[in-house]
Amino acid sequence: MKVFQPAHLGAMALANCFVRSATAEGLASGTGRCSPQLIGLLAELARGGVGLIITGRTAVSPEGREDARQLCLWHEDHLPALLELTQRIRDEGGKMLMQLGHAGFFADAATNGAAAFGPTAGRRQNGSFCREMTRVDIRKTTDAFARAALLAREAGFDGVQIDAARGRLMSAFLAKHANRRRDEYGGTAENRARFLLEVLDAVRRAVGRDYPAAVKIDAGDFPPEGPGTEDLSGIAARLEAFGATAVELTGGTDPSIARIPACPDDTRPESEGCFRREAQAIKKAIALPLILNGGCRALESAERFLEEKICDFVALSRPLICEPDLIHRWQKKDRAPSRCRSDNQCCRTVRAGKGLYCLTRRRENQSE
Repeated sequence: MKVFQPAHLGAMALANCFVRSATAEGLASGTGRCSPQLIGLLAELARGGVGLIITGRTAVSPEGREDARQLCLWHEDHLPALLELTQRIRDEGGKMLMQLGHAGFFADAATNGAAAFGPTAGRRQNGSFCREMTRVDIRKTTDAFARAALLAREAGFDGVQIDAARGRLMSAFLAKHANRRRDEYGGTAENRARFLLEVLDAVRRAVGRDYPAAVKIDAGDFPPEGPGTEDLSGIAARLEAFGATAVELTGGTDPSIARIPACPDDTRPESEGCFRREAQAIKKAIALPLILNGGCRALESAERFLEEKICDFVALSRPLICEPDLIHRWQKKDRAPSRCRSDNQCCRTVRAGKGLYCLTRRRENQSE
């Protein structure tokens, strides 16, 4: 099967075409350092056979944290535990990218001691105020991404991924409804992509052209004024021109998930790969490897996406929370779909400060 064949992401050789998509683990220490619990969780994934692991969103600056248990990387003090993590992943035969991000509208003011900011000012869902970023803020944040990428390389990660999805800072700049700026960072699709492209360019200048630097973008936010496939293809093409190694496609912000066509919470086989249409449009615009995220539960679906050239890699998240060894199970000829029920209890445990785990799997283990 194609999904089990070795593949390359840039110069990085991978054992297969399965990717663990970035997932909020909520297992870092209160100071943002990598913990033994997080190392154990990611090592189990590597041992389970997934070709590439992408860490949960790692904050690149103190004001960009989403919660107190988020992994952080802006200082050399963060490196020792991360070096332990990357060595453990190598020992298990895995490959790993660090996802770098800034929470933007979703930043936790209580944790960070500073008001959240975004492309334009406004009230957040919780009623707190989000201020508009200045050009100085944009420049400092760009520099923070570049420094974090350099530190990630020093920590032994095989590459980085820039998070421009799910309504966080980069995603908000790309979205028409969130970005109402009247300067060079707002208005046209080209202007709205400017910040992201400047970040990618800064990362490239920091780590060089050969170090893998992928980008994760939204298929759409799904309000009426969300981006269409034409804008999306244009953004992907510009990312390729600026040196991205790969593009991962996902979609939706937290409030809009229920409006995603063929919502990932739908476990019917026909709902799998809910961003297929957008992926097909992007594939026509770029030669870069495309990673497709969105509700894949069955091995046959993943294979079909590759056979039909919809994508080059298939990303999973919740199925691997439920079954960290899912890829090995499939390789051993047990081809049953993932046991994940898409009940999202794993998301609730993170939000409750308990860290990432599958409640069903834990109950089963406790009953044995």
